[in-house]
Amino acid sequence: MPANPANVPNHRPLGDHSADRRMLMLTAAALIVGTGGAFGAWVLLRLIAVMTNLFWYARLSAAPADIAHAHVGLLVVAIPVIGSVIVGLMARYGSEKIRGHGIPEAIEAILYGESRMSPLVAILKPLSSAISLGSGGPFGAEGPIIMTGGAIGSLFAQRFHLSAAERKTLLVAGAAAGMTGIFATPMAAVLLALEVLLFEWKPRSFVPVVVAVLVALAWRPLLLGTGPLFPFAAIALPSGWAICGLALGVGAIVGVEAALLSACLYRIEDAFHRLPVHWMWWPAIGAVVVGLGGLVDIRVLGAGYGNIQSLLDGAFSVRLIALLLVTKAVVWLVALGSGTSGGVLAPLLMLGGALGCLLGQFLPGPAGFWAMVGMAAILSGAMRAPLTGTLFAAEMSGRFDALPAILAASAAAYAVSVLIMRRSILTEKIARRGRHISQEYTVDAMEFMQAEQVMTRDPATLPGAMPIREAVAFFAAGSPHRSYPVVDAEGHLLGLASRSDALRWQVEQVPDDTSLGDTLSDASQPFARRSTPIGLVADMMVETGIGRIPIVDEASNRVIGILSRHDLLKARQQSRSAEMKRGGAVG
Repeated sequence: MPANPANVPNHRPLGDHSADRRMLMLTAAALIVGTGGAFGAWVLLRLIAVMTNLFWYARLSAAPADIAHAHVGLLVVAIPVIGSVIVGLMARYGSEKIRGHGIPEAIEAILYGESRMSPLVAILKPLSSAISLGSGGPFGAEGPIIMTGGAIGSLFAQRFHLSAAERKTLLVAGAAAGMTGIFATPMAAVLLALEVLLFEWKPRSFVPVVVAVLVALAWRPLLLGTGPLFPFAAIALPSGWAICGLALGVGAIVGVEAALLSACLYRIEDAFHRLPVHWMWWPAIGAVVVGLGGLVDIRVLGAGYGNIQSLLDGAFSVRLIALLLVTKAVVWLVALGSGTSGGVLAPLLMLGGALGCLLGQFLPGPAGFWAMVGMAAILSGAMRAPLTGTLFAAEMSGRFDALPAILAASAAAYAVSVLIMRRSILTEKIARRGRHISQEYTVDAMEFMQAEQVMTRDPATLPGAMPIREAVAFFAAGSPHRSYPVVDAEGHLLGLASRSDALRWQVEQVPDDTSLGDTLSDASQPFARRSTPIGLVADMMVETGIGRIPIVDEASNRVIGILSRHDLLKARQQSRSAEMKRGGAVG
């Protein structure tokens, strides 16, 4: 009887015997990548401050500066254009990968680029984003730091020649660490990794990401300070079923807003693609609109974190909130559609918060509470990341007592988004390049279905005592299958005989009276048990090149079935049937 310890029911998948060792190795690497992500966030924020001071105050300083306090007259139109020309030149003559949101580019690198990023992107992305934001670009720092932190993780993995899966883990670990460094939202960063970037939930990837995030969080007090980024006033917040019901309504409305923003963004992007000029000049053209928006309301320029805080504080009048909502939406959509470098998270927070704050004028409780509800909802609807949106709003404000309401709003916005948008604002950009991505996660049927559920029972076998001449004649006569299990008198597996074996016997002139069992000397013949996951059987087929795997009974060691490539497709059919087919109650 061939021995194959891989067929023990509780074995691990082939090729993954060192899963624990790999997880520990990646966790150790995450300590370095998390540190890199935290310092990358610090460098990015300092670069943005330097560029802001340089463009708007004509001074060389890394001290925080607010564009809203600058008094430059009509230069408010010229400065964004100058910055965008520089970004366009960097993209054309440096790396085109610095264009865009940051997060879609990271997703594309993970799914289609084997998680490889270049050192040039790691340098140019934060620099171009700092120039863009510093010159008044209406973006946030989160997209660039996700791209930069991801590049740090990817480059570290490439330096040590790690596998594509291991590179992905460290890329996402660096991205999540960078986001934690900027926003001090560790749980939201981990959830963003799970909902948007990893496309899996495995210990090998989850544990290193968490470690990298915690390392970045530990560095943050030394680099950027402590406490929530947008602290909410310590006042009692409304709660109860009625508030959750109202939050559902607000979430649904903000979900429509998210869908409209996404639709408008890609219509604007299409318009830029029709322009008869090189794409290098598109950011400068879009920056003209940004500058004009700055003339209307200078608060729309730059990241605008102060606006988010003011919305939470309820410091704006209804007129100012409406002006901010409309003007910020226009300049952000045009600037982002032009292909310049910048993130989507902070603008989405501002736009969702502004709409929530407007609705809050007619709802119980402080308007800032409803602004926070709107912020969570728009992240959930636009990015299709409801858990990230929920935890992000709670962590950035420090108000975990608002979780029921913001969870309700996030779920409603997510549902509305799924109903009226084909893709998220992130994956739509990738889909336009011909690469369609689903953000629905399910358990692979091959990982939990067992061989017994899909195998062909009582398969045809060949006796080990059959003479070679009869076996050759059997295959020459046109046998229904390419291969057959060979068994002894008790039905125990001896091996597998195929048509190619029959040809080989003829070429080698094996004596006609040789028994079939005597030609099968390979004791490593793969087989599986009833309880073997069919994913493991698929791995056997890939590794051995054998398309039919015998199934051997644990108790009697007799061949009781066979699992072919066609049988594997039954798993998908059964999974689709469970999803679509409806039936009555058990009677």
